[in-house]
Amino acid sequence: MTVLVTGATGFLGSHVAAALHNAGAEVVATGRNTAGLRRLSARGLRTVPLDLAWPVPTSTADRIGPLSAVVHCAGLSSPWGTRAAFEAANVAATRHLADLAVQQGVTRFVQVSTASVYFRFADQDGLTEAQIAPMPVNDYARTKLAAERVVLDRAALNPVVIRPRGIYGAGDTALLPRLMRVTRTRPLPRFDPAGATDITHVDDVVAAIMRALDSDVTGEVFNISGGVGVPLPEIIAAACERTGVVPRWRALPFGPALATVRAMEGIAKLLPHRPEPPVTAYALGILRYRQTMDIAKAERLLSWVPQVAFAEGLARTFKDGALRPGVL
Repeated sequence: MTVLVTGATGFLGSHVAAALHNAGAEVVATGRNTAGLRRLSARGLRTVPLDLAWPVPTSTADRIGPLSAVVHCAGLSSPWGTRAAFEAANVAATRHLADLAVQQGVTRFVQVSTASVYFRFADQDGLTEAQIAPMPVNDYARTKLAAERVVLDRAALNPVVIRPRGIYGAGDTALLPRLMRVTRTRPLPRFDPAGATDITHVDDVVAAIMRALDSDVTGEVFNISGGVGVPLPEIIAAACERTGVVPRWRALPFGPALATVRAMEGIAKLLPHRPEPPVTAYALGILRYRQTMDIAKAERLLSWVPQVAFAEGLARTFKDGALRPGVL
């Protein structure tokens, strides 16, 4: 089996590429980080620099193929950015990749989406795959949902979409590092009641992708998570304990805090470079509201269950006292 992995120089993509390579698959690793691609090449993976914001040139397509499957991990994952940037990285890129996959005769396309498509400013427990928010919370959620539709509309690719929640692990550059940076610099807002969320170790996400590649299921969307809602203060406290950071909290009423943050966002959008505000409305909502997911569908149709509990996942993540660089 020859599998194209996009975003292979990033966090999740590097883990997926390593797992497939170790399982004996021929991996074609793509990305825009040339240093990362060199490291992958040194491990024996075939690498192709690729910017999916543009249609794939015929010469590049010839270098890539032939392919059996695609795992699309690449994308712009951020709580802040321009609409154009999200459209290019998440929608246009997925469309160009799907076009390439059709040309290559790919018979399995695994799209990595996000649980952010469910978010709304309300407590939500046991969310099923059908319960997407009527109005996406931001451009990231909106464009990732649009990208799902791009893939699911290509029935010949036998598409499967996964929606992981809160991915963390060795090589994480977003979730826990971002929390730690904020915690070191300023007090965190604390609301009563506090939010809770599923959190998912990268090894469990990789296992779900491997099951999706091997499964006969097609045209389906799957929630992927650790299966247990963890209060945000507990996640932050546990990560802080591992790094020696002492978290500081500031109790705030949620309504006024949200109004203030939305005003800050509005001002930032008017400025020439649209600087990211210190906190976004989405981030504030995560700290305040519960959002947990029902993973029964993945358990039933993919025969997948999460294996890494949060405590064990943190131990793996902070092995030797620090977040390790990527696995490749």
